[in-house]
Parts: sequence; structure tokens; C-alpha cells
Amino acid sequence: MMHHMQIAQRVFNTPLMVDPAKALAFITGLGPRITGQDITFQGLEVEAADPNAAALPARSSLFGDDLARRQAQCGGQPFAVVNGIAVIEIAGTLVHRGTWIGQSSGLTSYEGIAAQLQAALSDPAIRGIALDIDSFGGEVAGAFDLADRIRAARQVKPVQAFVADHALSAGYALASQADRIILPRTGTVGSIGVVAMHSDMSGALDRQGIAVTLIHAGARKVDANPYQPLPESVHARIAGELEDLRQLFAETVAEGRGQRLDTLSALGTEAAVFRGEAAVFAGLADEVADPVTAFRAFAAAPRGTSTPRGKGFLMTTTPEDHAAPTAAPAADSAPAANPAPEPEPAVTPPQEEAALSPEAIRAEAAEVAQVCAQAARLGVSIDAADALTRGIKPEALRAKVLADLAARSDAAGIIATAPAVTAKESPIVAAARKSAASR
Repeated sequence: MMHHMQIAQRVFNTPLMVDPAKALAFITGLGPRITGQDITFQGLEVEAADPNAAALPARSSLFGDDLARRQAQCGGQPFAVVNGIAVIEIAGTLVHRGTWIGQSSGLTSYEGIAAQLQAALSDPAIRGIALDIDSFGGEVAGAFDLADRIRAARQVKPVQAFVADHALSAGYALASQADRIILPRTGTVGSIGVVAMHSDMSGALDRQGIAVTLIHAGARKVDANPYQPLPESVHARIAGELEDLRQLFAETVAEGRGQRLDTLSALGTEAAVFRGEAAVFAGLADEVADPVTAFRAFAAAPRGTSTPRGKGFLMTTTPEDHAAPTAAPAADSAPAANPAPEPEPAVTPPQEEAALSPEAIRAEAAEVAQVCAQAARLGVSIDAADALTRGIKPEALRAKVLADLAARSDAAGIIATAPAVTAKESPIVAAARKSAASR
């Protein structure tokens, strides 16, 4: 029989935006408790640690502003405040409902994040919001509504996302709604995709001599039940639903990123994961920097100013990271006999170039130089003077760099790590406090 039904309902036959390795780690640790027996997987094997208990922090509500009112009465806030910046932590596995603030037993609820966001917007002493993100993703339910709220919040106060070190899947759906995304050299973002898991217990029940009879009204009432193998027609229907959710995911990302990443480009990543400079080139992030240093700069900005903007399923990621949307060739694959010539970057037609103002030409030249400098740090050599002479656009240069990186990619797998035994203060907040105390 199925145990821990509430957990099972959040894991199986529901779309998730979560790193598959993280999902397998969770199932490895809790699977036997959920199903009452050992379980097996097809594919990646991940070792998981035992779940950790934690005390529930302050409670929240999806509706109303009771949290902000109660916190004001108590003289505190449901988040850390550094120099007028509210630091909202988005860590661990993300779930829709959970009447608490912050992380609890490795979970963070959209409900709690929304309550903190509303409290920060309502407090006149808060002049900016920092999203401190380290999450492999979580549930689809509630993610897009929270993303909309974050995007609306930045019209009131500046919002920046500091990734240390993962903003994947549902975590990236939230990060993408900030004015800017900053990640370290080893930080990873992306995984714009959705996954669902189905558990088939029929073999185990047969071995134990247990027969389950499902009596139902409605032809599809027992679709994807765990007591029978998954029919191909049901599999196809669920796959179609996941594709619809992926489209919504990409559209939501495009709403947040604007000209930096449109819907087609987001879909074109095919749920790949991008690290460091490659994430900036692909338009999924804005800056590679130490998150602590970047946060200090954000907190030190004068009041009223902001850093300018750059141009039931889980959302999940694959366990590999990629330097570009195109999949890299397998390491053991033989080179093509007649490889296709590398396409040349697009050159600006003379009449279009003539239409640009001197200021626009100078700005474009500066952007070309910046792209070439970033490419050099990634090991891709581009002659900036030649690119300017030929009128190659910055967007074409970025595409060339991504293609070069994809051609020689040997991306390493990203393995999920178990949550810490005890909750620790965010390193961003700790460093900022230390810096403020030393002044």
C-alpha cells in the first residue's frame, strides 16, 4: 500500500520543474517510505542523504497581508534587511503551498516567497529586493503566478537575482523576472523544461500476491494510476501537457528577460543548463561576478537608483550543463567525413549602417568590443577590429561564440547535493553584515 500520500501526490503523475538528479536523490531517500518497498529507476543513479528535520519558521498566507501587519507590530521583518535591501531566500525544493516563511526541511514555498515580497513592497524603508537563489526547481503549480508577481514588483522597487550557485527550472523561472541576474563563474542557470514521473507498482504487487481493482466512473478517472503500467495513449497525453507547460515557461521567461531572451530562444535551449559566461552569452544572465561583491554594490547604490537593465508537474533540468542551446557531439563519436563549413556571422548591409546615428555606432562598437573580451575569457578568439570593419553585429558574434562552444563542449554532469543538516545564514547576508559592522 502507498504510504505518505501527501508526499506521493506531490511527486508522482504531476508536472515538476526540478533537476532530474535532484528528483532521483529525493526518491532514492524517501521512495521506500512513500511506497512501502524498494524502488528502481531507469537511467541515472543518484545517492541521497536522509531527510533532515527542521523547525517551522513564521507562517504565511496566500491571501491578505496579515504577515506584513503582524511583522510590523512585532517590529521585525520576515527577511534579512541589509542597508535597506530586503534579502529573500529562494533555496532548496520549491513547492506551491506551505504556510511558512523561508526554508523548512529543505523546502521553500511559493506562498512564503510571495508573502515576503508583499511585505518588502509595503515597507517604505525597503528600497530594493535581492533574491538569494540556490534551487534546482520544484513544482509547476504556483510558479508562474509568483513569477508574475516578481515581474510586477520590479516596477515598484528594483529587484536583482543573485545566484549562488543554482537557479534551475522553477528556480530560473523566478530569477528570470528580476531586473538583473548575477551568477558566479561556477553558477548555473536555465533548464527551461518540465518533467513528470510515473510509478508502476504492478510488478511489485504481483510478486506479493496483491490484486488491486479500480472501480471508477469516467473513462479517464484512473489514468496514470500506479497500479497498472502506463498506457501509450496516456503517456502521449501527458507529454503533450508537458510541452504546453514548456511553452508557458518560455513565454514567462521572455516576459521577464525582454530583448535579452525571447520565447523562441528560450525554447531553443531545449532545457539545457548554462554555466558562468556561457549563460551571459545565451541571454539567460546579465553578469558573471562574485554574488557577495555584486550584492554589496546593489546595497550601496543611492536610494531611488537601480542598476540599469541589460538588453501537479515539476519543471526540471537534465543532469548535464551546456555552453550553448545546440547539443554537443558525443565524446566518442567519430568526426564527420565532410564537416559542414561554419556559417559566417551576418554582416550589416551598408545602407542599414548608414542609417545609424554616430551615437548608435559608437555604442554598437563598444558592445562588439565587450563581446570579444568575454569570448576571450571563454577561450574563443575574435578579432574585434576585423568585426567592426566588416560591420558584424554583436548578436551575430554571440551566436558564433555559442556555436564554437557547442562544437567543443565537454560539459560535466551536475549532481544534486543533499540539503544541509541545519539552516545557515545566507553567505550574501553574512558578508554584507560583516562589511557593515567593520565600517
